[in-house]
Amino acid sequence: MKSLTRREFVRRTALAAAATQLLTSTRATETTAASAEMMRLPPGESPVRWLDGKAPAVQPGVTWGVAWPQGVHARDTKFTLQGSDGVAVPLQSWSTAFWPDGSLKWTAHAMPADAARSESYVLRAGEPLAPHRALQVVESGTEIRLNTGVIEAVIARQGEVLVPRIIRGGEDVLVQGRLVMLQQDRPDRAAATELFNGRIDSVSLEQSGPIRAVVKIEGRHASASGSAWLPFVVRFYFYAGGEAVRMVHTIVHDGDEQTQFIRGLGVRFGVPMRGDWYDRHVRFSGQDEGLFAEAVQGLTGLRRDPGAAVRRAQLAGEPVPARDTWNPAVVEGLPYIPAFGDWTLFQSSADGFEIRKRTREGFTWLGSAKGRRAGGMGYVGTPQGGVAFGIRNFWQSYPAQLDIRDATQAAAEVTLWLWAPEAGPMDLRPYHDGMGQDTYAKQVEGLEITYEDYEPGFDRPEGVARTGELYLWALAGTPARPELAALAEVVRNPPLPVTTPEQLHRCGVFGRLWRPVDRSTPARAELEDRLDWFFNFYVQQREQHRWYGFWDYGDVMHTYDPDRHEWRYDVGGYAWDNSELSTDIWLWLHFLRTGRADAFRFAEAMTRHTGEVDVHHVGRFAPLGSRHNVLHWGCSAKQLRISTAANRRYYYYLTADERVGDLMRAQNEAARTLTRILPGRKLAAARVPGDLSRDAGGGDYAGLGFGTDWGAAASAWLTEWERTGDPAMRDRLVAGMRSIARQPRGFFTGGALMNLNTGEFRLETNDRVSVSHLSAVFGLVEICAELIQLLDVPEFKAAWLDYCELYNASSEQQAERLGRPLNRLNLQQGHARLTAYAARQKSDPVLARRAWREFFRGEGGMRHREKLTTTAITGPDVLRPIQEAPYVSTNAVAQWGLAAIQCLALTDRKLPES
Repeated sequence: MKSLTRREFVRRTALAAAATQLLTSTRATETTAASAEMMRLPPGESPVRWLDGKAPAVQPGVTWGVAWPQGVHARDTKFTLQGSDGVAVPLQSWSTAFWPDGSLKWTAHAMPADAARSESYVLRAGEPLAPHRALQVVESGTEIRLNTGVIEAVIARQGEVLVPRIIRGGEDVLVQGRLVMLQQDRPDRAAATELFNGRIDSVSLEQSGPIRAVVKIEGRHASASGSAWLPFVVRFYFYAGGEAVRMVHTIVHDGDEQTQFIRGLGVRFGVPMRGDWYDRHVRFSGQDEGLFAEAVQGLTGLRRDPGAAVRRAQLAGEPVPARDTWNPAVVEGLPYIPAFGDWTLFQSSADGFEIRKRTREGFTWLGSAKGRRAGGMGYVGTPQGGVAFGIRNFWQSYPAQLDIRDATQAAAEVTLWLWAPEAGPMDLRPYHDGMGQDTYAKQVEGLEITYEDYEPGFDRPEGVARTGELYLWALAGTPARPELAALAEVVRNPPLPVTTPEQLHRCGVFGRLWRPVDRSTPARAELEDRLDWFFNFYVQQREQHRWYGFWDYGDVMHTYDPDRHEWRYDVGGYAWDNSELSTDIWLWLHFLRTGRADAFRFAEAMTRHTGEVDVHHVGRFAPLGSRHNVLHWGCSAKQLRISTAANRRYYYYLTADERVGDLMRAQNEAARTLTRILPGRKLAAARVPGDLSRDAGGGDYAGLGFGTDWGAAASAWLTEWERTGDPAMRDRLVAGMRSIARQPRGFFTGGALMNLNTGEFRLETNDRVSVSHLSAVFGLVEICAELIQLLDVPEFKAAWLDYCELYNASSEQQAERLGRPLNRLNLQQGHARLTAYAARQKSDPVLARRAWREFFRGEGGMRHREKLTTTAITGPDVLRPIQEAPYVSTNAVAQWGLAAIQCLALTDRKLPES
């Protein structure tokens, strides 16, 4: 990347400093988030607010991302953070992306857990305030020790115990932290299980700063018999001044789904228990602020009253007064009061959980409580110390389970089950036997009836992954109930700082294809209302149709069946959506322009799901994604368009999430898999590049389409270039851009053989015109906009604008430019945004008006309706009352949403007002 000169940076910094001084006097007494956001900050400053609109009650340490305009901050800029009260807050910063001139494009920032909380902040260049208690990290050949100033954690470098100890106040609070998995060899509930422990292969200290440290552990689950499978990647996050450890837990399925059934998958550790049984406490969070709170040996409800002070202390989790203050009858009878050592909370579905307890193994369980949706947090400990623990998205990712065992012993054992053993074995076998589809011809026939692209052996969960988030708090004693409720809220909705839509927009990130919400005219307001309606509709549908579960949460369904009043969960390619037609990007743009917390979390859940479950991370198909299907991995179409980094960039830059960063980097060489898994193998007569595989020859070339394939490859290379400045990635991009432009018909050539080392396409000698309605609707629009913004390749820009202008042009215009009209195409409404892009780039008002006509005609998309409504379906027609809108399909909504957002951003002045 070409860097700005130091002189230029000094000049710009001086101008920004002068502007800052001018604003400081007028801003000195303003303390609210609203006033800070309303005030236009200089380009070198960024407003920061809390995603949920208010400062959290508990802040365990946070990380977030911020964008900057090109040329404003040099690569080595330091940053300082100031609260709305004018007080500086400790800060750790690092870069996550650069502009082509070498200036900062995206930065990540971390705030310590003990930082003074403010409703809003301003981030600007300056010397950062050091934390009150800096994080300390000491490495040795056998372990890594991390001290936050409150707790000290020991991370092992080898063996089956990942976290031997977490210490607070000189005492062990958590011991023997490890990963566990239960396996059985058949799907029967009665089958015997075998215990596997996570065995460490490698440990790396990914980040070590004064405020934030990250430890990454990789390994496999291994049994005592010596067998090993199910790779894992675990990251532990530590923050200065913190008593919490955040854990991001990933497993990759590499087993035989016919003989290796996971019965339980979890994280296990010990909690030393000090004191009498009646001073040992168990807590589980319920729905909302609800809390289940009991003692191991209860002193309430007895025939003899120990005394009000005793009862009050035990209920509050405080030390019970000395026994000589009790009723003597209770002291005498204490040996006869049962002590309950074992406790379980089991979330069996999205609609129910139960809490049970027993004295010990071999004795019956007592039903303690039932509820609908547990908060996913538990606690076990005493007034002298304990551990709070939680699984994020607990009920949404059912079946989940929290176990406490041996609370009457010297150390209780806690297991956070991401897959609950009580649910039975995880069954990942295919849902049908192929029904005779043993040839490509028959598979194409099957596609015609159920829209399922089946192929034997391609419907295996080979290499699919699943990532979950957990929290552990090493506490000095049993917290008060409101404090535990606040911890449970952190588990449910972790606090996250974000900047404003206005700030992100003025930075020019993500291709300038969106703008903040604008309701300044009736026509704009109507489109904004419709954008909100469609998003709210999917929130409602997820709830009403229970799109939840360990492997499902985060995805949405593809198409509705109005006859059954049900989404087509069991019909081939109409079931789970798997990012079809850029659902992820629609949701992220909706968040960028609205700043809505619910939009962020909906998009976040989808990013976690589609980047893990819908992608093969090891094995034959890695790292390709899998097309929409009844099973997320069931389709035989293994494609770059699903695994594309284009869908992950938003979340990564907004959060600096390391796991998502890994997923994007894994796509850098994904096109090489197309030499083995040929996209068009079932269409031997077609040349899409379906038949390019016949000419592939050696391993240095693969047939790629210029749309879904190259767009995905380019998104990975662009992201890597931005993150690292790697010139090889830039060179691949430029080679691809130039060689597409050199093709006889540019983008209309359709595809060619690409050199996998250089990114350059061979020149096609055939003067054909090949167009697919899918080419531009899997992130190509967004990536081309960014490439044109960042790289000066005029011939590529011209080729892309030709495609944008001609796709929806009249037959006469197409014939004049291409020699013949294009075949009947689809998704014309979604392609209105391409017309709008060409209009903006060419400053062409005629094209701009045409874009809006294409949008409102609704061809190949959502026909305009006077009012968007749902119909209530109740009674015996459905299992539970629902609201339905049969005219809605996810493909159409995603493309309508993207077209609306991008047409508003590019051609809003030509939006018809009537």
